[in-house]
Amino acid sequence: MREPIPALPVDAGAVEEVAQAYLRAARGDAGAALAAVVRDALAEGEAWHRGLDEQLRLISRGYARGRLGA
Repeated sequence: MREPIPALPVDAGAVEEVAQAYLRAARGDAGAALAAVVRDALAEGEAWHRGLDEQLRLISRGYARGRLGA
């Protein structure tokens, strides 16, 4: 079984500020605020993966071009 990935250190004040902003946006509905946080985190992760895939594609293409020119 894999070991869990350790959490990155974050400023507790920043976490509270973001949590309060989501709670305000959800008009005090904690469930809706949590759902919004999860939705935004998943969207951000998906965007990060798309960017990484694009970078890897470009790197791979660069290696292929380097071999063709040799």
